[in-house]
Amino acid sequence: MKKILMPLLLVIAAVAVYWFGFRKTETIGDGPKQQAIVAQQHSAAFNSGIDQLMNQYFVIKDAFVNADTLAAKQAVLQFTAAADSLKLDELKKDSSAIYESALAQLNDIKTNAESIARQTDITEMRKDFWTVSENIYPFLKTVHYEGKNLYWQNCPMAFGEDKGANWISNSEEIVNPYLGKNHPEYKGTMLHCGEVKDTIKAQ
Repeated sequence: MKKILMPLLLVIAAVAVYWFGFRKTETIGDGPKQQAIVAQQHSAAFNSGIDQLMNQYFVIKDAFVNADTLAAKQAVLQFTAAADSLKLDELKKDSSAIYESALAQLNDIKTNAESIARQTDITEMRKDFWTVSENIYPFLKTVHYEGKNLYWQNCPMAFGEDKGANWISNSEEIVNPYLGKNHPEYKGTMLHCGEVKDTIKAQ
């Protein structure tokens, strides 16, 4: 009797393991899968506004590469106009916190850009441009930038030894807006001084 009972118990145990272990797992896996939370994509108008803002930023950057203060000031006017035209209200559909953070960053961007236009010394203008850059970098991440790759670049001696500064470029090539082509000390020898620190990709 014991010889018959033992194999029978083993069969029952095997069926129980299958049913409560493997079979249960299969049943759970067959149900609907939970979808990851994805941020809503922006409208074409919103993305176009960001592109216009960045295009004017690059005009300012290029003006500093050429040490052209007049061109920089003219570009600032277009830049602030692009900032004022941004449709940030669209961000409210995702989160009021994102909207408020982006709005505060944009106000800082405009304040420092307007300071560029008031300065008369190119070094002070470049320092304001540096601050604008430092504000745009997190702004693009806050609004979930959806454009082409941009590059966060750094010059370790933008304002002297151990006084580095960052900027954003639409190219991996280093073209330094702080030392530029016509620096009073270095002339054009430091035009390509710097490195890419980060890539700003579409989110």
